[in-house]
Amino acid sequence: MRLIILGPPGIGKGTQAKRLCKRYSLSHLSTGDMFRSAILEKNAVGNIAESYINFGKLVPDDIVLNMVEEKLAEIEKFRGFIFDGFPRTVPQATGFKKLIDAVGLSLDKVLAIHGNNSILLERLSSRRTCSQCGKIINLIFSTPKVYGQCDRCSGDLFQRDDDKENVIIKRLEIYKIQTEPLLNYYDNEHLLLKVSGLGSIDDVTARIERGVENLIKAE
Repeated sequence: MRLIILGPPGIGKGTQAKRLCKRYSLSHLSTGDMFRSAILEKNAVGNIAESYINFGKLVPDDIVLNMVEEKLAEIEKFRGFIFDGFPRTVPQATGFKKLIDAVGLSLDKVLAIHGNNSILLERLSSRRTCSQCGKIINLIFSTPKVYGQCDRCSGDLFQRDDDKENVIIKRLEIYKIQTEPLLNYYDNEHLLLKVSGLGSIDDVTARIERGVENLIKAE
């Protein structure tokens, strides 16, 4: 299967994508993870990305598409994948379609998780990142054993600039303006499957898996 998982910041795209990958043996492709790695490495792409991300802005489409093209080239054609949080604009979606068309691939489904802004604001402002290993946790769902320390490596946990309330509000505004139009785009392509992101992580996983199982049966 070749899937995309969309949704506003804080809805749990990354968590659900990882669960789907484990269950269906898919490659997990997250542009957010790619940019975070580039920022930690302090390379050219990372420096550009950081200047946008820290202010809650989207990284320019051409930079994102170039990075995605490089990543796609690393995946075996027979292996399925799920893109987490990409595309984020209609131009990225049309650019991505050209990329996969060029290598003879197509999308099977676009999973759109939705929720409400008050819950998303609470979730995002509760995220913490390890200063040593980069692991991201959420204080709501996984309180660390030792306050302020990463369970994996004991590194200090900190709140990223893009997880602070003023930046989160900006990110949610940008999502509504620039990313929500993707729902109509993929609906017109007959690829969209909407899933509620409310409730526990397991509840959301169950809803998604029902949709995916129906997709498998249809094939």
